[in-house]
Amino acid sequence: MSDSLIQVDALSKKFGSFTAVDGVSFEVRQGEVFGLLGPNGAGKTTLISMLVALKKPSSGRALVNGFDVATQADEVRNSIGIVFQDPSLDEELTARENLELHVVMYGMPSSARAARIAEVARIVGLEDRLDSVVKTFSGGMRRRLEIARSLLHYHKILFLDEPTLGLDPQTRKHVWDYVRRLKKEHGMTIVLTTHYLDEADSLCDRIAIVDGGKVVALGSPDALKNKLGGDVIEVESSDGACLAESLAKQEWVRQAK
Repeated sequence: MSDSLIQVDALSKKFGSFTAVDGVSFEVRQGEVFGLLGPNGAGKTTLISMLVALKKPSSGRALVNGFDVATQADEVRNSIGIVFQDPSLDEELTARENLELHVVMYGMPSSARAARIAEVARIVGLEDRLDSVVKTFSGGMRRRLEIARSLLHYHKILFLDEPTLGLDPQTRKHVWDYVRRLKKEHGMTIVLTTHYLDEADSLCDRIAIVDGGKVVALGSPDALKNKLGGDVIEVESSDGACLAESLAKQEWVRQAK
């Protein structure tokens, strides 16, 4: 039996004549942190939007927790947590009130609410700030509160869309620590998008590099660095073929042409 919680097969999304995601295929294994790495406009957020059943694919298929994102959208949404790129907290409410609003909207029994709110606040290190108004929070604290909100319903899979965008380096590393804890201590499967190379390298078990709506490379950080890393040097020569042949024999040269 497959240990993959997400299976993506030839998934595409078109907006008119523009293809935002073009025939993407990959799987995400249970308990791993899987990264979608690429520049702005590469198609990462559109891909995530399909996987969380907010946008319907134009073609191809994706299963999340065994549910088809196109035909079982409600089941998909009820089985995942997600932190969007854009902030979605009510700044005039306290952290506790933001979390309480979420559990009430999603129908959590009243007898379970207080304990679960306390638990997710502890997971992200905000147990001492639950009664503080969100507008007094730093960017990192707000992001941690959004992660806490996404954990309220015991989901197996968490989607993080650019989780540290706009945060300072120190705060980014704090968020990384909490993501690692979610995997290590709670066994969560996490899919994150990022355009930060260091973030993908630090957090992810495997990375899909996305560019122009396609997955152009897929593997562990070390495997991708070994495959794709290095400098490109352009040399002019009167006998290019001979020089390329000679350079290709050097152990420090990966490719010469």
